[in-house]
Amino acid sequence: MVRHTTLEQFTDHYTKRPRTDERDPALLVPDAVGVVLETAATWLGWDRRPVLRDGNTWTPHKALRRVADHLLDHLTELECRLAGLPSPADHWHGRMVTTDADLAWFTEVDLDEATSRLTRLATCYRARLGGLPADVLDERPDEATWTLREVVHHVAGVAYYAKAMGPLGTPD
Repeated sequence: MVRHTTLEQFTDHYTKRPRTDERDPALLVPDAVGVVLETAATWLGWDRRPVLRDGNTWTPHKALRRVADHLLDHLTELECRLAGLPSPADHWHGRMVTTDADLAWFTEVDLDEATSRLTRLATCYRARLGGLPADVLDERPDEATWTLREVVHHVAGVAYYAKAMGPLGTPD
């Protein structure tokens, strides 16, 4: 395991509230997942040389791991909030580490598995957020807590991980 970003840098990034707009929150995550999978389709034949960007090492497996972890983490947050339950703390190492598994070849089977996993997670977001009224999406339980709309706009940024890896064959 290799640590690239300090915990302080990572934490600072998540203290800023995301910008929101009038787009349908139920479509934001599925649209972002579409971008991720479109980019991931270019990674077949990856030469196993990591990409260095934004103070991190990126590989196809790491980018897709981060997308899935991010979607799962915030889906748990949304579901717990709507159910009136505390959300369990996450203990992801996130993009701060690159594991041995992240350095594996990226094959058609890997792309198929990622497509299934990420499409199902995106469908959960669409199903959960579809039809939620604006007052629920914009409720702020306290000043430190993001609204559900802010959370969803933040989650829609998962395309960052695919962009960090970049399409295969493009210069850094």
